[in-house]
Amino acid sequence: MLVYVAIGGKVSAFARNKEVVHMYTGHGADVHLLLPFGDHIISVDRDNAVIVWDVESEEEYLQITFDKVSFEVSAVMHPSTYLNKILFGSSQGGLQLWNVKSNKLLYTFTGWPSGVTVLQQTPAVDVVGVGLSSGQIIIHNIKFDESLMKFQQDWGPVTSLSFRTDGHPVMAVGSPIGHIGLWDLEEKKLVCQMRDAHNTAIAGLTFLHGEPLLITNGADNGIRVWIFDTAGGGGRLLRSRLGHSAPPTKVRHHGLNGHHILSAGQDGTLQSFSTVHERFNRSLGHGSINKKKSKKKGLRYDKLKLPAITTFASESARQSDWDSIVACHRGYLMTTTWNYQKGSMGAHKLEPKRFNKNRALSVHATAVDITSCGNFVVIGLSSGHIDVYNMQSGMHRGQYGEDKAHSGAVRGVSVDGLNQLTVSAGADKLVNIWKFKSRKLVLSIDLGTSPATTHLHRDSGMFAIALDDFTLNVLDMETKRIVRKFSGHRGQVNDMAFSPDGRWLITAAMDCTIRTWDLPSGCLVDCFLVDFAAVSLTMSPTGDFLASSHVDNLGIYLWSNNTLCSMVSLRPLPADYEPTGIMLPGTCSSQDEEGEGDADLNTEMIEYESPEQLDEQLVTLSLLADSRWKNLLHLDIIKKRNKPKEPPKVPKAAPFFMPTIPGLIPQFAPSEGSNQGEQSKIVNFGVLAQKSHFYQQLESAMLSNKYNDPVGLLKEMGPSGIDAELRGLAPDMGGDVSVLQGFLKMVASMLDSKRDFDLAQAYLALFLKLHLRLISQEPGLMEEASKVSEKLEETWTSMQTLFNQSLCLLSYTKSALL
Repeated sequence: MLVYVAIGGKVSAFARNKEVVHMYTGHGADVHLLLPFGDHIISVDRDNAVIVWDVESEEEYLQITFDKVSFEVSAVMHPSTYLNKILFGSSQGGLQLWNVKSNKLLYTFTGWPSGVTVLQQTPAVDVVGVGLSSGQIIIHNIKFDESLMKFQQDWGPVTSLSFRTDGHPVMAVGSPIGHIGLWDLEEKKLVCQMRDAHNTAIAGLTFLHGEPLLITNGADNGIRVWIFDTAGGGGRLLRSRLGHSAPPTKVRHHGLNGHHILSAGQDGTLQSFSTVHERFNRSLGHGSINKKKSKKKGLRYDKLKLPAITTFASESARQSDWDSIVACHRGYLMTTTWNYQKGSMGAHKLEPKRFNKNRALSVHATAVDITSCGNFVVIGLSSGHIDVYNMQSGMHRGQYGEDKAHSGAVRGVSVDGLNQLTVSAGADKLVNIWKFKSRKLVLSIDLGTSPATTHLHRDSGMFAIALDDFTLNVLDMETKRIVRKFSGHRGQVNDMAFSPDGRWLITAAMDCTIRTWDLPSGCLVDCFLVDFAAVSLTMSPTGDFLASSHVDNLGIYLWSNNTLCSMVSLRPLPADYEPTGIMLPGTCSSQDEEGEGDADLNTEMIEYESPEQLDEQLVTLSLLADSRWKNLLHLDIIKKRNKPKEPPKVPKAAPFFMPTIPGLIPQFAPSEGSNQGEQSKIVNFGVLAQKSHFYQQLESAMLSNKYNDPVGLLKEMGPSGIDAELRGLAPDMGGDVSVLQGFLKMVASMLDSKRDFDLAQAYLALFLKLHLRLISQEPGLMEEASKVSEKLEETWTSMQTLFNQSLCLLSYTKSALL
């Protein structure tokens, strides 16, 4: 149910291998031994303190302290069928049997001259296997305190012991040099040796109960399962899970689906890790100068094995036809090809002939790139040369520059997506752009500082250059100019990665920060601290994960892209922003809480209410539908077209719905039945000449000089209502000239505020259409109309200038980039 892990002085209990359910704290030193014991867990630390914990309550049940001089606990086990008994082994060679329930020492075994390293229960009751630091293995009966058998291995101290329980009397013994010895307990002899089961010491080995399967793990970061189904007693490898045995130095996504990450480590191996499931992981092996000879001799003792890979490039376009990976090795001029499909080293070793294999020149390959078609590879050297090779044949196809491409070491080389241009950066502080086919120099740009590393995003043509002064430059391959400069890192930039759309540049430096720069805005939008500086970065082609490798860490860490899961506000960070530390991805209780806090922060950022007018200088349009104001001038045509062909018929029965007054805001019509008896047939002209609500609002607005209320009323009306209101302003319809003048002032105030610009135009156009003759006859109206005309002309002139500038820029952009 639970997996127990000791981390320093703490012991954690995991459920379902991912959730910490219990934490036991109380040790004053690092815990080095653990033993699950029913409802209890027993832990031993380096200070020789033994604590028995209650699993559920996390409380200390018992503590036993030994004298470190006379009995230093080095092994612990529970003998089968011995109720509440625990057997302790010491580095002095003695054993002690304790009852942990009554806290009593039951028996002390004299032991052996060498320290006990392992205690293991055998399939027989009362009999235990004891491994000593001298390499001796003793099968001891603890009931009678007598040794039954003794074996001796020549590979150093015994690191682990296990016994087969499927009917074969076989004991497996681990050693510090990676070998496993298999001993027959009936014939008392060595049956088989499993040499180099691991590259380092065997940390643990266990036979599965009742099955011919042996699980081993070692310090080489590997778990292997061996099956014993062949003659001779030896085991063959059934399956394994492997990582790098030394920290990875370079990681890159391979393929377009983002499921595979290629990783080169300091252990000299090239491995492929799957982001989907670990069963798809594969190791491409260790580089060798001569693969056939290495197979015969064994690569571990081979002088022909290559050093660690410093940088590599991969391309999946033609990987089914020939090699798809090219790698540079530390201190080597020769570059190697690798075949991803076969999972091994490739057919070619690329080396220029100009040096005549003179190793004394200490020239080595520093940069490499494969074209997007997968046919050519471009390799930069520390001498300043850049060579081109064919991937299929491995033949040399030319070099850039008459003698050298750069006067200093090449720090980066890349080919664009269409094989038109090659861009290279050198220690001579120059970035050179070459024609790919003719290999002629097109342009040379002086950076002023030596570049440290480079990275090209082929789809957008953005070439990122990290300089030795910790700043970043971005070169646009289309315009061949530096378009962005970023500063902020306080240490050497180790690696860079672009997002798939080319909008973000993600950088990692020795100041332990990972920063995200937004290229369109030229701002820093994300920055966080990690405990160990990131050595390499790679962004998934689908944009969902960022993978990173770190100093002194064997793993590759995946970071999810929050913008794909939720709305994230990418606000520019201030110049004095202090990044917060984030734990590397893994199982930790605080991560969920941090995530919740970020989510709350994001939701707060999303709730942004836009003001009605962003700025007083900006012309703002109304948010009304076009049908509310566009057809005001053509209302008579629309009415004529929509005129009914026959009069409406009176419904026979009462209506199902309550009658309402026509308009945008629904209002119920007053019932006619109640006033039917009192209704007079004499027409009351006072009722006909009654002022409308809009008319009254306009009159009051003329006194206060605030026209927001009448404008708001017009916004709520439909085209027919607006038309009727404007007609009702005329003197012959019960209106007045002063109210007409007030309407013009209202339009002028709308133009002054630059709000509802489209409505002001529409209302003014309809007003002029209805009352143009009257305006020409009244001097007061003419004066007000001329003021409105001046304001309108002034606003339109500035608008027209902006439109012309935008159209000019668009037409230039279209023609210039063709």
